[in-house]
Amino acid sequence: MIVTGNQSLYGVQLGILMLQARFPRIPGDMGNARTWPFPVRYKVVRGASPDKVVRGGAEGLLPLFIEAAQELIEDGCLGITTNCGFLSLFQRELSEALQVPVATSSLMQAAQIQMMLPPGKRVGILTINSTSLSQKHLDAAGVPAGTPVMGTEGGREFTRAILNDEGQLDVDAARQDMLDASRAFVEEHPELGAILFECTNMIPYAADVQEATGLPVYSIYNLVGWLQESLAPRPFG
Repeated sequence: MIVTGNQSLYGVQLGILMLQARFPRIPGDMGNARTWPFPVRYKVVRGASPDKVVRGGAEGLLPLFIEAAQELIEDGCLGITTNCGFLSLFQRELSEALQVPVATSSLMQAAQIQMMLPPGKRVGILTINSTSLSQKHLDAAGVPAGTPVMGTEGGREFTRAILNDEGQLDVDAARQDMLDASRAFVEEHPELGAILFECTNMIPYAADVQEATGLPVYSIYNLVGWLQESLAPRPFG
């Protein structure tokens, strides 16, 4: 058998574009490599802070994301994702610029989740900042019109610590913010049949939210697992 190749790395199919941040990446966070049951390759996009991407609309950052993604592809990555749901704004542009599948945001799952729900039930989006999540973000991800949105910015830890890029995170307080927002969401929208996390830093609290609400919980973890399985299908037989 003769083996040939022209890439720098092997055995890593998925590349993750990371915001430049210093807040703690706890287990379950997309930026913690131990979160994934498969190898991933990270690339930090210098200058793309949480504040600039979420509150600043990622203005002027597209060329940096394209360049970073191209470097991941040159190293051997077969698919690209990002660690911020607000980057749905770049879905079309990144897909056009790159030659591999691209999944910028967990929000891209909203339409599929909605189709799976019983009549009268709706998927709801839980986001790190509802005031910054615009219709433009939702439209770019193909989110169905009228999808309810709830933010965690009313809490005391989660939104502040991440968007202000603080070097310390009170995990218990962040978990409580997630639970409080989720319960308020269900109370305000009793028609909810599922919750979709916009923010990739919410993954560690998915089990808590599911237990508290009794609803299915979706996140970037689901989307990335689906993408990875397409890039490296499990062999059978």
